[in-house]
Amino acid sequence: MTKIVNIYTDGACSGNQNEENVGGWGCVLEFAGHEKELSGAEVNTTNNRMELKALIEALSALKESGLELCIFSDSSYLVNCFRQRWIQGWQRNGWKNAQKKPVENRELWEQLLALLAPNTAHFYLIKGHQKLKEGGARANAPAFRKFKENNGDIIISAKAPGGEKLSYKRFAQIVEYNDRCDALATTAIKSLSVVSIGESIGESIGDGPELT
Repeated sequence: MTKIVNIYTDGACSGNQNEENVGGWGCVLEFAGHEKELSGAEVNTTNNRMELKALIEALSALKESGLELCIFSDSSYLVNCFRQRWIQGWQRNGWKNAQKKPVENRELWEQLLALLAPNTAHFYLIKGHQKLKEGGARANAPAFRKFKENNGDIIISAKAPGGEKLSYKRFAQIVEYNDRCDALATTAIKSLSVVSIGESIGESIGDGPELT
């Protein structure tokens, strides 16, 4: 029987589009009740690169192939690339997009393709930074409905490999995992920002006059 692994990812970038910034990524892998959290950060990057990096790192942590992967992300850039088959068009066109320009982040997309190749992947799009209201299913009906509009109401699970009707309980779990990934990415950004500031201060002192 094929093993089903749930992968939740998120990426972020503080100062996105600026020449100097700090980006972070976070992911959670879940299989049969076991979880693994990963996170990291980079300087001078972009939000999109961090979204891709989160999934790359998650896939790199897998110890087996031939898996069925349920991938949950709030990045339409990532999810739609596979669900709408943009990436197949890019490959056919020599890694050029619809505007005939080179595809951005090609090296990351190629890494993803290689890591996904030995497995079967299902992509699900979730709204980012989504905090569920108190009151359960009734209070969060619009958010639940929107998720089903984006992904359908059938979801792959270990209990039903062929797919089962999405419950509100499962939706709430997905939102919680997404929030965890966002927190992991944010913490990684803050940690690297502190290191970067410390290095900058050290460099400034090093360039100053000698102290006796």
